[in-house]
Amino acid sequence: MAPAPSSTSSAITLNINGEKYTLPVDHRTTLLDALREHLDLTGTKKGCDQGQCGACTVLLDGRRAVSCLQLAVAAEGRAITTIEGVADGERLHPVQQAFLDLDGYQCGYCTPGQICSALAVIEEHAAGWPSAVTDDVRPEAGVPALTAEEIRERMSGNLCRCGAYVSIVQAVARVAEAAEADAGASAEAEVKEAAA
Repeated sequence: MAPAPSSTSSAITLNINGEKYTLPVDHRTTLLDALREHLDLTGTKKGCDQGQCGACTVLLDGRRAVSCLQLAVAAEGRAITTIEGVADGERLHPVQQAFLDLDGYQCGYCTPGQICSALAVIEEHAAGWPSAVTDDVRPEAGVPALTAEEIRERMSGNLCRCGAYVSIVQAVARVAEAAEADAGASAEAEVKEAAA
C-alpha cells in the first residue's frame, strides 16, 4: 500500500534559467534552499538568511527578489534567473564583464547577488522608476540621471563586506551608459528607416 501524500509537501516545477525542474519540496522550503540544496545551483549564496544582505538575490519575472524570503512553492510558474543563467554560454553578460574589468568584487561571495541586482537596477532605471533619492518623481520629469548617488541607493539592498562599492557603482554606471547609447542608436535607426 502506497503511503498517503503529505499535506506539508508537494512536487513543484520551477522554471530556472529557461529550464524546467520538477522536485519534491516541503512547503516551507525557501527558493534559496531549493536552488542550492535540491538543484545544486550554488551560485546563489546564503548570507544572512534574513533578507538583509542581498547575497541570495535572484530575478523573478525580471524583478529582483531575495530568495531566502521567497518560498519555493510561491515561485512555481514564474521565470527565475540565477547567476548561472546570466551569461550567454561562454560570453559574459556586460554586467559580469564590467564587474570583472572594474574589480567590482573582491572575495566574490556577494557578487552573484550584486550582479542580479545590477541587472534589475538598469532595467528599473531605463523604465523610469524613481528611487528614494530621485529629486523629481513626477512622470513628466522623465527618466532621472543615473548618478552615483542613484546607483548607491538602488543597490543598497546588497551588502559587500569587502567594501568594493566604488567599483560596483562604476560597473553599473558603465553598463547603464552603454545600454542608453544602444537604445538611442536603435531609436535613431528606426526614425531614419521610417523616414526612408
